[in-house]
Amino acid sequence: MAELVLELGETVAGVGVKTAYGDPVDIEGTKIVPVALGYYGFGGGSGSDQRGDQGSGGGGGGAAIPLGAYVGRAGREVRFEPNLIGLVLVATPLVWVTGRALKMVIRALKH
Repeated sequence: MAELVLELGETVAGVGVKTAYGDPVDIEGTKIVPVALGYYGFGGGSGSDQRGDQGSGGGGGGAAIPLGAYVGRAGREVRFEPNLIGLVLVATPLVWVTGRALKMVIRALKH
């Protein structure tokens, strides 16, 4: 089990900037750097019951949501061009949580 944990640690050590920003691509004089929101999660466990039966398991996964790209053209400044669908996917849970929190604050202030 310890070897698996060490192997997973080495695998995700590069997660960070390389996950968020892709390699620059040059298309007909336009340089594009893709931007994404990436995340990973891993878990595991083991246990036994009263009869002495034992079991263990684990799993993991990840996802990347494309947010847009930085686009640079000759003679112009670099700008961010968003992927609106990706931004909506990222913003929806944030808006929901903010709304729930405000509802709780308003309810608390009324009492």
